[in-house]
Amino acid sequence: MLLKICVAQLNYVVGDMTGNARKIIDAARQAYADGARLVLTPELAICGYAAEDLFLRPAFIQACDDAVDVVARELAGLKGLAVVVGSPSLTDARAGLRTRSVTVPQLSNAAHVLQEGLRTHTYAKRELPNYQVFDERRYFTPGQGYCVFQVGEGADRVSVGLLICEDAWFDEPAQLAQEAGAELLVVINASPFHAGKGAEREAMMRSRALATGLPLVFAHLVGGQDEVVFEGHSFAVQADGTLAGRALSFQEALFDIAATRTTAGTLTLKAEMAPARSIEADLWDALVLGVRDYLGKNRFPSAILGLSGGIDSALVLAIAVDALGADKVRTVMMPSPYTADMSWIDAREMAERMQVRYDEISITPQFDAFKASLAGEFTGLPEDATEENIQARIRGVFLMALSNKFGSIVLTTGNKSEMATGYCTLYGDMAGGFAVIKDLLKTTVFKLARWRNDNNPYGTCDNPIPERIITRPPSAELRADQTDQDSLPPYEVLDAILTRYMENDESIDSMVAAGFDAAVVERITRLIKINEYKRRQAPIGIRVSHRSFGKDWRYPVTSQFRA
Repeated sequence: MLLKICVAQLNYVVGDMTGNARKIIDAARQAYADGARLVLTPELAICGYAAEDLFLRPAFIQACDDAVDVVARELAGLKGLAVVVGSPSLTDARAGLRTRSVTVPQLSNAAHVLQEGLRTHTYAKRELPNYQVFDERRYFTPGQGYCVFQVGEGADRVSVGLLICEDAWFDEPAQLAQEAGAELLVVINASPFHAGKGAEREAMMRSRALATGLPLVFAHLVGGQDEVVFEGHSFAVQADGTLAGRALSFQEALFDIAATRTTAGTLTLKAEMAPARSIEADLWDALVLGVRDYLGKNRFPSAILGLSGGIDSALVLAIAVDALGADKVRTVMMPSPYTADMSWIDAREMAERMQVRYDEISITPQFDAFKASLAGEFTGLPEDATEENIQARIRGVFLMALSNKFGSIVLTTGNKSEMATGYCTLYGDMAGGFAVIKDLLKTTVFKLARWRNDNNPYGTCDNPIPERIITRPPSAELRADQTDQDSLPPYEVLDAILTRYMENDESIDSMVAAGFDAAVVERITRLIKINEYKRRQAPIGIRVSHRSFGKDWRYPVTSQFRA
């Protein structure tokens, strides 16, 4: 073996420069003891990704720089070791762009090569993404040039070309490194997960290796940060584009890659190969990691949710227990006059299966009191969505009261189909701190419920969701004999329209030409537009599609555009 490379695929925390530096130091020491002489950390590992407007604070940048110095100093005695540390870096300490009263530092999204106590090389990311959840041009100045550094000595020396994330999706950065003598490309990344993204990355890096004729190591982040999740899934690719190894997904790991030189003088890579995974397995682990890290990194002791006997709250409960453990999850059933007996029975059964605390608090007295108080105002008017929303808001008040009293965060249970069409109640079922399945279409909710009943990846509970919860017609149970399909088209139709219009920006005319009923398309797209004001007031939730209602979606509340 010519060179052992270690990817520190770890869960870094935004703003915890001291803790992140300690993680890097400990990982590098362990990797060095195991024979590694090149250690790669993910993009912006020293500060976590993404720090957003913290990048505008000079004290934050200084703390990042100080943390890099700590890493360099503490690893100075490890002879022959090179550690690549992602960190924001001022391109010129005197530079700054003054906008009104705010000074914006001219920053690079950079990586430092640390060798024997020194920053021997600093590379600034050239290609700054500014789409989907990315805002890098708000904070960073694009770099120029290339970075090639050496690891080892004499005949064992390896020339390594360094790229940062988006750089590897373009031709020029890798070509410049190749022309400067690189024998190996290493790419450090912080690329948010969405379903299918891992396969996209592998395909792109295979093409990059083929284009340059160089093997490539893709070093990635793992962990949840607000609404985005990073799944790890670091990997290595041979010069001919074949996959040489793959790290585990959604788990911290020190992923080792062995580089050897062939008789022809080229490098070949070898590493452990984690198996390919299903979309459902990836989605489940992303949601579990998103919940675990949001609560853990924000120091919430536990979670509470309203358990209705319906499929959405059932799925959220299963995710929460897998993420936190049954002892940290509490459920509350809040029946109204319209709650069916089967809802009580199924909610109790699921709580028993998952061994979580379960309480029942009737909202009927409060609902009657509200109606009595408003009777004079509502005289002569029929009951409608007003009374339905009062029930949802009473439940929201109860859950938030329990949250305030005991410190548990309320997990909301609304899905993407509901968020898109406004089939949810402000200050009611939208009230809470974290929207777990906010980016799951209803059809995907059903698929994941089935998948979880067939799989128990965290060893918490086999077959947790009662079959009737999955098979019964979905209902908000806010009026007699209500079902979702009274107000919405079949979910297969609704979700297909949402995918085309909201996720893929397809036009109304295009959908009608594809065979969708024009009236249904017009109605659903209108609902998407007029309910933007609700979504602006919803809690953040976990992004698992390539376009979510969050950073990906920035539509005006006030707009007359209707196409």
